[in-house]
Amino acid sequence: MDEENKLQFPCLPATKEDLLVSALAAVSTAAEILPGLFLGPYSSAMKSKLPVLEGQGITHIVCVRQDIEANFIKPNFPHTFRYLVLDIADNPVENVIRFFPKTKEFIDSCLATGGKDGWMVVFTFHPQIANAALVIAYLMETFGMKYRDAFSHVQERRFCINPNVGFVHQLQEYEAIYLAKLTIKMMSPMQLGRSFSLQAGMPGSRKRSLEEDEDFGAMQVTAAQIS
Repeated sequence: MDEENKLQFPCLPATKEDLLVSALAAVSTAAEILPGLFLGPYSSAMKSKLPVLEGQGITHIVCVRQDIEANFIKPNFPHTFRYLVLDIADNPVENVIRFFPKTKEFIDSCLATGGKDGWMVVFTFHPQIANAALVIAYLMETFGMKYRDAFSHVQERRFCINPNVGFVHQLQEYEAIYLAKLTIKMMSPMQLGRSFSLQAGMPGSRKRSLEEDEDFGAMQVTAAQIS
């Protein structure tokens, strides 16, 4: 890819230690992953925590639950905070990737306001369910991080995260998916056509080029499905 078309990502912001300590004390056992983005258990957003949440400036909440928990894990303050409720099974075969775009859009809309006008918490009833996977995927796509680096960043701030093996594999696969999606978005139709022409014109490589075209097309379809 030309230097001018090289993918550009923002630098991962650092949280100041004194602010992190204050946030941990203020939002129960939730941890600040990025400035304004907290990850925690259900207890960090239950009814008794309303004064704490309001005092900390929380405006948005992602509620991650299994569908069988819908009767008791629900938005507690629908008139106070903006909620995103996701029913995600704690099952290795659950397709968690399909929730990544919606979650990223929700987090971006919150954090774009900046400061305490846009703070949020992502919580779940079970530590091994998908809330950590959603935050890891957000870091990967927003800051161009590899899965291992994003996982380490989150785990350093909330050590008890434990996404199941199926979610881990999907996060590892998502690294290639989001990079392909961004690459396609940045390339013009002319550049895409030129790329295919160069591959097709290489001596002795026509069969391989056709196979690569099919793989590239599959990535386009996948990217379109999750966008």
